[in-house]
Amino acid sequence: MMDGISESFDPGVERTEMERGVPKQRIVNTRVMAKIKASFYFETVAAADEFEDWYFDTLKRIGWFKFRNPRNGRELMVRFEGGSIGELTLIDDAAFDSKRTVVMEYLR
Repeated sequence: MMDGISESFDPGVERTEMERGVPKQRIVNTRVMAKIKASFYFETVAAADEFEDWYFDTLKRIGWFKFRNPRNGRELMVRFEGGSIGELTLIDDAAFDSKRTVVMEYLR
């Protein structure tokens, strides 16, 4: 389950301030790196452990994987920014619910 989804991207534009007048801008890259920030919720300890196993054993921390963007339904090839899956935070001590806030990146 996901929550707190936000999207951003680096516009890939170089801006040069002028001594007078409007600053000049030019496109540096034809494709830009876009980011999706989301929180993944795990209802059980087993679900959190299964996610970590997939991250370490399948992705090898830096691999690309398919992710369906909840905003528009498009399937993207993404990876975790810097190979990081953030901290595992316990939400409910009694039920062992937990979450991770991650940043995924992809070329747009």
